[in-house]
Amino acid sequence: MKLPLEGSRHSAAPATASRPPPVSAADAGLLLLRVTFGVIMAGHGAQKLFGLFGGPGLDAAGQGFADLGYEPGVFFAGLAGVSELLGGLGLALGLLTPLASAALIGVMINAMALASDEGLLAVGGAFEYPMTIAVVALTVAAVGPGRLSLDVRFPWRDGGWRPAAFALGAGGIGAAIVMAL
Repeated sequence: MKLPLEGSRHSAAPATASRPPPVSAADAGLLLLRVTFGVIMAGHGAQKLFGLFGGPGLDAAGQGFADLGYEPGVFFAGLAGVSELLGGLGLALGLLTPLASAALIGVMINAMALASDEGLLAVGGAFEYPMTIAVVALTVAAVGPGRLSLDVRFPWRDGGWRPAAFALGAGGIGAAIVMAL
């Protein structure tokens, strides 16, 4: 029996429920995007919290946060570190993706607020990096983590307006609370 080519309109045999469809390029691309950004963000969190990968550790990061006006500095450095670590791991694994995206968006909104005086495309690029991370996190929430994720059985696997709105709203509210404190 001759099998139809992928994307053919006509099928020689009905699809079986026991065999999942093949992994698409979009699923593989989402996995690559999630893992790349997620691991980078988890690494930034580990730098702040534990001093890994040449990072300052919590006490030194806390002093840096205090110098920026976040008092108590250690608390806010810990909050940023935990948000980056868990948000990054969640994004990389595709686990609770809207919540992971919200954690990263909240931290990046605060980073953008600190760099807002420099503006977009300033020398040194202090604004563009957090903006890019926030946009990637929001995009993954909107598109969904895909089939190659731990969220594969949840309704937000395929993204949508609700997961995107949750990620942006929760991240924005979290950032506003931190800035108000």
